[in-house]
Amino acid sequence: LNLFAQQYFTKTLLETDEGKAIGLSYFKERGVREDLVHKFQLGFSPEKRDAFSDYATQHGYKKDYLIKTGLSVEKENRLYDRFHARVIFPIHSASGRVIGFGGRILGADKNRPKYVNSPESDIYNKSKTLYGIYFAKNALISNDNCFLVEGYTDVISLHQAGIENVVASSGTSLTYDQVRMIQRYTSNISILYDGDPAGIKASFRGIDMIVEQGMNVKIVLFPDGEDPDSYARKHHPSEVESFVTDNAANFILFKTRLLLGETQNDPIKKAALIKEIVNTIALIPDGISRSLYVKECSVLMTISEQVLMSELNKI
Repeated sequence: LNLFAQQYFTKTLLETDEGKAIGLSYFKERGVREDLVHKFQLGFSPEKRDAFSDYATQHGYKKDYLIKTGLSVEKENRLYDRFHARVIFPIHSASGRVIGFGGRILGADKNRPKYVNSPESDIYNKSKTLYGIYFAKNALISNDNCFLVEGYTDVISLHQAGIENVVASSGTSLTYDQVRMIQRYTSNISILYDGDPAGIKASFRGIDMIVEQGMNVKIVLFPDGEDPDSYARKHHPSEVESFVTDNAANFILFKTRLLLGETQNDPIKKAALIKEIVNTIALIPDGISRSLYVKECSVLMTISEQVLMSELNKI
């Protein structure tokens, strides 16, 4: 059913007047090349509220499945399309099967959410899924690194810039299952952020979990007001690649610097920071790496290695 839906949405985007005028022109405006529209199987769901539901029913798909996959919603005994009047991003499993969809509204309707996603179903489990994993697999292995971004368009823009080892957590904070999925292909992960410190601090807990899995985590901060999508659209692919490579900072040192900037030489705040950093270092499974971080952080925080070591040993 999901494959049938994907083919319908893609056909609507590429072959109908409404799809071309609204959906395709949106992708062109965003600078998405046609080969990437085909590669990611992007689509469009028409304005008519029951266009897809009617089409699927006519083709013999049962109401029960239309509701269970979340493609249709039932109201007063009638089926309506969950994604009507949206551009469609199919979500693929690691083996390339379509397991769900994300839909983005194009108008400025305040009463409708900007993005709508398929609900959890027998085949779609959000916490075990990464957007773009199917298209990134080979590049993750060959580059031995995974770039983690937030949204669908970030993934597509980076692919367009020639960076294919990229996946998105689709707005949820990372889960153990997603980390393990990446770990099948590489033990290096670089998280790409737009320059919002509050958002970065909120994600520290999720990153601690990656450290705990024995992965090497780096952080790439984009300039203020830029995200991977906008940056990739404004710069040449080689510039994007060198920006990401040159600005990748080790997570523990990055976290130390960011929090150190907030302590303003206040001893109480600094003590809390030291405990926080030691807690993160304690998560690293490898003893050699742990002692190297103690060494570097002691220099950054101007505190003796012995003190950090004894705190670490307590944990």
